[in-house]
Amino acid sequence: MNPWINYHHLLYFKTIAEENSVSKAAEKLRLGQPTLSAQLKQFEEALGVKLFDRQHKKLILTEQGRIALDYARTIFAMGSEMYEALHDRLKPAKPAICIGALDNIPKQIVLQIVRAALRIATCQITLREGKSDELLREISGHRIDVLLTNFIPTPTEARGLRHRLVTKKNVSIYGAPKFKFLRKGFPASIAGQPMILPTYDSKLRYDLEHWSQSMQIAFDVLVESQDIAVKKLAAASGLGLLPAATHTVTRQILNGDLVEIGPLKGVSEELHLVSAERKIENPIAKELIKTFSV
Repeated sequence: MNPWINYHHLLYFKTIAEENSVSKAAEKLRLGQPTLSAQLKQFEEALGVKLFDRQHKKLILTEQGRIALDYARTIFAMGSEMYEALHDRLKPAKPAICIGALDNIPKQIVLQIVRAALRIATCQITLREGKSDELLREISGHRIDVLLTNFIPTPTEARGLRHRLVTKKNVSIYGAPKFKFLRKGFPASIAGQPMILPTYDSKLRYDLEHWSQSMQIAFDVLVESQDIAVKKLAAASGLGLLPAATHTVTRQILNGDLVEIGPLKGVSEELHLVSAERKIENPIAKELIKTFSV
């Protein structure tokens, strides 16, 4: 049986977390500091988890603490909403969703998921971009509702997470028009040519390394970057060759800035949507997980 939540304890915890100090929280709540510290200890014992780490006289929320704070905020917000509804003063709130995306995801795809969310409901959207490890921590801590990534979480990272493949596109080598001559004798022709590659934060980089080894074609890495916009600019300026899925370079092809040199057989770019298992599920994120595709 789950422990009975003491809502006074929940309020005390929320105030301490938001004030980032027991003394400041005690002052705000008009309680003695020893009393508040004792109440926090009782709350942690009741939950059976550590909510704070004590570091140099500072309180730092643990992963469990961050999750608890998100729930505490939701619970107290719902309590206020209930009061307003009972007194017929409730104004319909615009639903909100926080969408995370690796910073190497093409911006047009990020825009697609934003539009998909708006088709589900008129909502307020927060976008967060970053690296895989930090965004996985954010979604595991319920600070992101849904994550767009080209890197499948490892079994350790995937605990409490679920993911779905939303697209899988073949990858080709692209370059400025001056590299057209490499079409003859492809793929052997690209050996020793300057390459513009994703960093190891992308699954595509590992797939490209595997292809290079299996084909015995060594890459001359000139630039590696997480930012797809930087890579496309570098390729279009003639610095080197860019492995990419067609949909990420469509505009550059239409403009004549890039041309296809040749396809990389067996190499594809995958995109996945990731969400965390949670008791109070964001309805827009739930629908995106089921229906979004590229």
